[in-house]
Amino acid sequence: MRPYLITAQPGRLRRAAVWLRVWALKGLALTVMVVLGAVVFSVRCARPVINYVATRAAWLELWAASVTGIGPMGAAVGAGLTDEFVREFHKARTSAPA
Repeated sequence: MRPYLITAQPGRLRRAAVWLRVWALKGLALTVMVVLGAVVFSVRCARPVINYVATRAAWLELWAASVTGIGPMGAAVGAGLTDEFVREFHKARTSAPA
């Protein structure tokens, strides 16, 4: 006697539930990947605009500093933020698993 004749095979309802679960999970994964891709794409497309606005803001701050006589505070804050971002980037890059 063959083993598959002794053991009970899954019914249609159970096979349909498994199929539905597998494809629902695949659909959810695809949705997450598409959403993340859209976010990354929009951030990368907005990067030139952000760079332009940041450059104009720096020039405006320098102009205001020359008019008011108060030193540019954004440069000091920006330098500290840049150093912190570089430190975090290198820490993440060197501690990431290969």
